[in-house]
Amino acid sequence: MHSNIQLDRRLFLAGGLALGGLAALQPAWAKTVSHGASAKGFGTLAGNDIRLAVAESSFQVDGRTGHAVTINGTIPAPLIRLRQDQNVRLMVENHLNEDTSIHWHGLIVPFQMDGVPGVSFPGIKPHSTFTYEFSLKQAGTYWYHSHSGLQEQVGHYGPLIIDPADPDPIASDREHVLVLSDWSFLHPHQIFTRLKQEGGFFNRQKRTLADRLSGKADPMTAEERDMFAKMRMDPTDIADVTEAAYSFLINGHSPKENWTGLFRAGERVRLRIINAAAQTIFNFRIPGLRMTVVATDGVEVRPVVVDEFQIGNAETYDVIVTPADQPYSIVAETIDRATMGVATLAPRAGLRAPVPPLRERPTLGMKDMGMGSMSGMDHGAMSGDHSMPQAGGRAGHGAAAGMDHSMRDKSKVAFPVGVGVDMIAPMPVDRIGDPGLGLEDVGHKVLTYKDLVATAPNKDKRTPTRRVDIHLTGNMERFMWSMDGQQLSEAPEPYRFARNERVRLRLINDTMMTHPMHLHGHFFELVNGHGAHQPLKHTVRVLPGGYVDLDLTADAPGDWAFHCHLLYHMHAGMMRVVTVRPMDGEKA
Repeated sequence: MHSNIQLDRRLFLAGGLALGGLAALQPAWAKTVSHGASAKGFGTLAGNDIRLAVAESSFQVDGRTGHAVTINGTIPAPLIRLRQDQNVRLMVENHLNEDTSIHWHGLIVPFQMDGVPGVSFPGIKPHSTFTYEFSLKQAGTYWYHSHSGLQEQVGHYGPLIIDPADPDPIASDREHVLVLSDWSFLHPHQIFTRLKQEGGFFNRQKRTLADRLSGKADPMTAEERDMFAKMRMDPTDIADVTEAAYSFLINGHSPKENWTGLFRAGERVRLRIINAAAQTIFNFRIPGLRMTVVATDGVEVRPVVVDEFQIGNAETYDVIVTPADQPYSIVAETIDRATMGVATLAPRAGLRAPVPPLRERPTLGMKDMGMGSMSGMDHGAMSGDHSMPQAGGRAGHGAAAGMDHSMRDKSKVAFPVGVGVDMIAPMPVDRIGDPGLGLEDVGHKVLTYKDLVATAPNKDKRTPTRRVDIHLTGNMERFMWSMDGQQLSEAPEPYRFARNERVRLRLINDTMMTHPMHLHGHFFELVNGHGAHQPLKHTVRVLPGGYVDLDLTADAPGDWAFHCHLLYHMHAGMMRVVTVRPMDGEKA
């Protein structure tokens, strides 16, 4: 990939146009005005044989042109629409001068088809073709993207919808696909270099003396201010890359370009929402219009009515809305509340609704440091774990281990630490019921993971035989990220599971950033108090200073990636390999 390249029109026409169109133009389903019918088969790729061409192109946002890596010449990539139980062949032509790949995010496929170079296959070499072939075992809202370098940042992503083999249990009159993303005219390697040089380089919301003198109520207590000062940590360090470098897009369109999804008043409209951003967690809402969440990560859940939800990178949510005869603003506010992506739902083209002002910026607190109160410790969550042997992670996890309140005390961990680990959360708490940073007191209903309930009992009702603690670790100032203190480049031992083993994973966030963690090849159950109806997901947000418990049935033999889906965190090392054995034909 060329450094900070800006292709002129002649070069673009000689290259990208030959592959099928201007990248500055979105695919048919993502045109500025969408009637919704496109998601039902118009302007999509379908069938048993699909060709995808990966190439360098250009892309325009608000009249400015930048370098992109596209699939079939568009950003987002074409909407692929398939059917459950279908056998599909996807032929990927690599026109780049570097390797590429496609990962089918959330799909249960043989590990050789998962698309992670160095883990499940060698990658797709320059100017060569690789054919993915698999059967579709599931239905729902998914997406696909590059797992090579930082190509995902520059446009290598697209939506993937699998219709159920039987009639869809989620009834709707119309549907729209909403792909949320972040776009930068900076080359992604420049962004990464800046982050390595200064962890808060793109943070334009740092606290100043003016904040203290403004007369507004200070969201931080004196104790919290003192603690952050002693730790030399920034309570506004919430998003690594901000509006200082990013434009935020919905279906490839900026707020000024105003993507609009049309409807008729009173229709049940299904919105399939995909966070394809490289580095941005969004708070999603439609002011004046309540949403009924009906699926997450492609899997149905019992309907729950909300006004807002936080969507981590690589998560998907399906919601039903029933709009009146008026326009509505679709708001994807960044987690640091510095700006937002905006689109419109409207009964007629050309209408816009008022866009709400940005809300007060959030700040980190003691809970995000892992300094939760003793009453919030894991006594309740641990009550069912006493018979479960623990493996990995930190010895003596719990209140006793954190009594010294030293966040830099690394003597109580069972994994290697060095300059890449700057803190250990002394008292992490179960944050499965938290809505997300800054959303605790917004005055309306915000979805939490505790609200999610599976529509059918989970198939595997066995009690996990052991618990594996996995720490999410890092050094924010040095922009070093890892799992259990080790980066993937250090070739750590994989996490090993026996085939069909039932295991509880405890993901413990020792950092002060939210990490959307994705396990390839599997769905896990969120341990959220709903017993046999724990919801299934493939990606979970782990909040700062907290932990989440996941029940996993390791039923997919092979080698699988397990990583943070913040692209630059993964690139910096927050990725490991999960190995499930035996393979077919091997002896146990």
